[in-house]
Order: sequence, then C-alpha cells, then structure tokens
Amino acid sequence: MGLPKIKHVRAFMVRGGGADYHDQGEGHWIDDHIATPMSRYPEYRQSRQSFGINVLGTLVVELEADDGTTGFAVTTGGEPACYIVEKHLSRFLVGRNPAEYEKIWDQMYFSTQYYGRKGLVINAISGVDLALWDLLGKLRQEPVYHMLGGAVRDELQFYATGARPDIAKELGFIGGKMALHHGPAEGEEGLHKNIATLADMREKVGPDFWLMLDCWMALDVNYATRLALAAQEHGLKWIEEALSPDDYWGYAELKRNVPKGMLVTTGEHEATRWGFRMLLEMECCDIIQPDVGWCGGVTELLKISALADAHGKMVVPHGSSVYSYHFVITRHNSPFAEFLMMHPGPTEVVPMFAPQLLGEPVPVNGRIKGSALDKPGFGVELNHEIALHRPYSN
Repeated sequence: MGLPKIKHVRAFMVRGGGADYHDQGEGHWIDDHIATPMSRYPEYRQSRQSFGINVLGTLVVELEADDGTTGFAVTTGGEPACYIVEKHLSRFLVGRNPAEYEKIWDQMYFSTQYYGRKGLVINAISGVDLALWDLLGKLRQEPVYHMLGGAVRDELQFYATGARPDIAKELGFIGGKMALHHGPAEGEEGLHKNIATLADMREKVGPDFWLMLDCWMALDVNYATRLALAAQEHGLKWIEEALSPDDYWGYAELKRNVPKGMLVTTGEHEATRWGFRMLLEMECCDIIQPDVGWCGGVTELLKISALADAHGKMVVPHGSSVYSYHFVITRHNSPFAEFLMMHPGPTEVVPMFAPQLLGEPVPVNGRIKGSALDKPGFGVELNHEIALHRPYSN
C-alpha cells in the first residue's frame, strides 16, 4: 500500500515580513542605506524598498494529500509565483505520490526551462519542493532531516546577520555579518566609512569574534579588492556576494586578489546545480551560500552540496530558517548556519520567518539543539491568522 496521493495544490501570497524578510516596516535595519547595484542612483540609495526589493512578498505553497494531510512551505515570489504554481506546476503534482520528488522536480524544471532556469520560476519550484518534503515527512511521521540521512551533530551553531555584531556576540553567536553601507558610487569617502565601521566593530567585539561583510552584489572587482585589502588589518573573515551573481570571471579574479586567509563567499542568488557548477569549477569562492527557497529546494540542494563536497568547499546556506536547518544538521560540509536577526534593532533574537510560521525554533546562546527539529516534516505550522490571498486556482 503506497502513500496517499496529492489531491490539492494551493498557492497563496502574503505581505509583511516572514519569508520576504525585506518586507518590513519603516526604520528596520535591513532597509537602511545598504550598498546595492542600485546605489549608483542617489534616489535609490537610502532605502532598498525604494527600488522595490519587497514588491513580490511571500509565496506559500500548500499541498494536500487525499487523506487530508497537508504539507506547506514559504519562500518569496508572491502573486507571479502563485500563477506559476497553480497554472503550470500543479499538473505535475495532482494525483502523484509525494515520494516521487526526483521525477516531479525534473518535470517542473524542464517544463519551465524555456522561461525559467533562475529567479522567480526557481523560487516557485523551490516552494513546491519544500512543501513536498514537508508533506512526505508528515505522511511518514518523520522529520525531514531523518529522510536526508540523519544528524551528524547534536546541535546547530550560528553566526548572526544584522547591524549589531557586538550584541550578537553577547547573545552567544559565533560571528556577526554586517551589511556594507557604501558602494563604489560613493567614492573614497564611502570606502573609508566602510572600513571605519568595520574597525569600530572590531574594537567592540575583540580580536577573535568573526566579522564578515555582506556586499549584496554592489561592487566591482577593483572596489571589492581594495575593500578586502583594507579590511585585512581588522580581521575580516569573509567578503560576501561582492559582485553580480553572473560575473563568474570577476569572482575568480577577486578570489585570487584577496589576502591569504580571507574567504570569498557567494551563491545566495545562484540557482540549480548548473549555476553552482560554474562557481565551483571556476574557483570563484571558498564557501557557497545557496538559499534552499531560491536554488531549487531540498532536492536540488542535495545535488549542489555533493558537488561542493567533491570540490572541498563548504556549504553554508543563506538564512532560510527551518528549511536550511534540516539540511545543515545532516552534512559535514555545512559546519554552521546563518541566522538573520529580524528584530528591527536588532537587539533581540526573534523568529526569522514570523508571523508566517508557528513553532519556529530560534537559537539560544547561538545554538539550536537537534532535538528541536524532531517533529514531522519541517516541524512548523502555517499561521492561518495571517491574511492569505489565493489569486489563482488550478
């Protein structure tokens, strides 16, 4: 007797925080004068929301089996992704056994290849794939990490991304990653301000705490190289996503240019095994950072991770809450995880994908016990008190 088949596919959009963590209220640190590719235009420099970083909102994919069991997942993509899920991807899901995730992924990817391959379409596929794993875990009464091979460590340890690494240290995190505030268009003065901010934070956290810079695709090779060289004396651990994600050649040059011992990291906006193959074979970075909600879901992340392992590279997924925790705890080449500090300050540890997820575990003293992941599926529930809008139906 096989598993119950998928009977219903539903896609919703949600506004306000959660999986689209850029969709925050005014004054949040994540929106405050952060260097971006749009920083060359002064009118789009102060706020990332000003150029539309939050226009899509959250995508919620819900899969219901014919016994009434429901699996779900959240990622970004909003209404356009809802259309793709309901009008295109649903045909590969209804009537199918959720254990066929490999075949389902293959059909979703190659049927959309002519208009997809990266970006919004892969976000939609990722949401479906994560919902499949959640449903499968609930049907089998197993947490996802058991289905991925089981834990290789007893707990997860985290670094924190936010504006206050000094507070992250007090809260028990192993490191703090700050957003870079000034890009090339702000000239030498901006570069000096970036280094001054790093120097000030190094003084506050002491010599041994990890400090990293997230550059969000804002730089060119020359500026990134100068930034890395100037940051060396302040013990910068890594420089992250300094260039356009399509500039593999620039990343390879930057990796050759940075001081010995400083790491180059990227991959947050890369997708599928083919994109990560470029990063790995061209020696673009030391750590790849796929987002499981954007790179193709768990099914694809397993392939990406195997590629990285063969190249001797670490996989440290971009912050994606429980969806990456279940992966990280099963892989030796994922020794730690990212936690996005979504408190506006950020001075407190709050659930990363609130208000959309219920039961989301958060680090205590920078760690989460493996036992916190022991509920079936991804171990969280969808908050049905938030406004779920279903713009289409299949």
